Order: sequence, then structure tokens, then C-alpha cells
Amino acid sequence: MELLFIEQKTFEKINFVASPLTKGEYEHCKFVNCDFSNSSFIESKFSDCEFINCNLSLVKLSKTALRDIKFKDCKMLGLQFETCNQFGFAVNFENCNLTHSSFYQCKNKKANFKNSQLNEVDFTDSDLSASVFDNCDMSGTKFENTILEKADLRTSYNYSIDPEMNRIKKAKFSSSGLAGLLDRYDIEIE
Repeated sequence: MELLFIEQKTFEKINFVASPLTKGEYEHCKFVNCDFSNSSFIESKFSDCEFINCNLSLVKLSKTALRDIKFKDCKMLGLQFETCNQFGFAVNFENCNLTHSSFYQCKNKKANFKNSQLNEVDFTDSDLSASVFDNCDMSGTKFENTILEKADLRTSYNYSIDPEMNRIKKAKFSSSGLAGLLDRYDIEIE
């Protein structure tokens, strides 16, 4: 079955919970003030699209292609990005809440996470080389076998990253964030 192809269209203030988004290929589209909560993007393709002020919580992403996607001011609780089509996977976030989302084994080099809540997010086995985490709350976020080489976490906070279990060569941290690199040693820093 051929996917519906939609290009350069703006979708505004649409409740996709009541009327689901048609499975298709979306290029250079904008989704503004839309509610997708608990809906399905299964097998859809999104390229060079923007989601602005949308609720995407618990959206099913199995085999979904997300290529050069920008999310801004979005609520994105519990998303399983690892189920996406990983070919060309590239996503960026600004002012988003990604609490309880998972990027397990995702390759998202040079990603930007700006002013976002990354509480209890799973980055296990992910490649986040040269990514920027700008002013992000990373409380409870899981880093295990994560590649953070050349990543910039200088303005983020509440992270706990074990340097022995993650690749952090040339990553940037602020002196106030160093405690997050020493958590495993159970020492007190004043």
C-alpha cells in the first residue's frame, strides 16, 4: 500500500486523538497546537517537520521515520524512540518535557536538547556524540554505555553519569556539575 504524501502543509489546533493522523509521508510540514496523545505514528515518515506546542505523550512510534525533526514547547511523556526507524534518525528539542521517554540504542549525533525536562529518560547504549544539552533537568536520567564524546552538558543539571560506564572523551561539563560525575563514589562535595 502506497503511503499518502503530504508536503509543506500546516496542521493547526487539530485533535488527532478524536480523528487520527493519516499514515503517510510528511515533508516540510508544521504541526501547531495539536493533540496527538496516545495516538499512532506507526510506519509514518516525517522529514524536515516541526511540532510546536503539541501533546505527543505516549504516541506509538514503531517503525516511524523521524528525520531532521524539531520539537518545540511539546509535552512528550513516555515516548519510545528506540522503536523508530533508525535510518536517518535526527531529532531536536526545545522547551520540551520528555519525562519517562527512551532513546535506548538510538544514534542521534549532534542533537540539541534546550531548556527541556529529561527526567527519568533512558539513554542506554545511545550515541549522542557532539550533542548539546542546554539548561536541561536530567534528574534520574539513565546513562549506561552511552557515547557522549564532545557533548556539551555545561548548563544542564541533576545528571549522574559514570565516567567508567560511558564514553565522555572531550565532553564539556561545568565545575558545578562535576558532582554528577562522581556519584558512584558516594562522596560529599562542598
